[in-house]
Amino acid sequence: MKKNCTFVLTRIAAFVLITFGLGISASAETSQYNINIQYGAEKALIPDYLKADEITRDAIINVAEFIDARQVDDKKIIGQVRERDDTKIPVFPKDVIATKVVASGIKEYLKKAGYKVTDKIVQWDLKEETMPKVKGKIIIGGSIEELEVTCWRGVFSHSYKTNLKLIIVIADLAKGKILYKSKVESSSSRDDVSFSEEKLGGQLSTALGDAIKKVFEEKAVAQKIKEAIIQ
Repeated sequence: MKKNCTFVLTRIAAFVLITFGLGISASAETSQYNINIQYGAEKALIPDYLKADEITRDAIINVAEFIDARQVDDKKIIGQVRERDDTKIPVFPKDVIATKVVASGIKEYLKKAGYKVTDKIVQWDLKEETMPKVKGKIIIGGSIEELEVTCWRGVFSHSYKTNLKLIIVIADLAKGKILYKSKVESSSSRDDVSFSEEKLGGQLSTALGDAIKKVFEEKAVAQKIKEAIIQ
C-alpha cells in the first residue's frame, strides 16, 4: 500500500514538473501575444425605449473613431500575460485598432436598434467647434480611458481580468452642440483551466459588449438622440 502511494505521488510530482517546465519553455519562446477584439450586435437585446420608430429610423447618425486617452507608455499594448516564471509578456491587438473596434461596436448596436448609421467612421476630437462637416443629425464619439486584459498563468488554472472605461459624447450636428457626456465602465475576472490568445480576446470582447450595453441603458441617452433627430 505504501509503495502504491509513493508511486502515485511520484507520478503527480513528475506531471507538475513537466507541466511547469513546458510553461517556462513556452514563455521563453513567446515575445508577445496577439488577440482579436470584436463585437457583434446580433444577440444584443435592445431596450424598447431606444428602438427607432417611424419618425427617427431614417435620420442619419455618424459614429466617430474613439480617442485613445489611456495613460500608458505604449498605446499599442492592450494587456499583459504573467507567465509561470514571472515573465511579463505584452498583449497586442491583432489586425484591429482598438479605437475603431469600439466605434464599430456602437455603430452595430445602433443599427440593431433600427437607426440609419453611416458605414464610414469619421474623425472627431470631441470639441464643438471642430465637428466634422458630414450629413446627419447626430454624431457619437468618445475616448478610451482604460482598456486592458491581463492573465496570470498558473499550473492548473489561469486568472483572467479585464478593465474597460469609456467616455461617451453625443452631439447635435445641426446645432454644433454637445448633448450628452457620460462615463461607462466594465470589468470582469475569472479563472479558467485553459489558456489561449482566443481566451484573452474573448474576455476583452465580452467587456466591450457589456460597456456598449451600458452606454444606452439610461433612458436619457435615447431621449437626447430622439429629441435631436425630430427637431
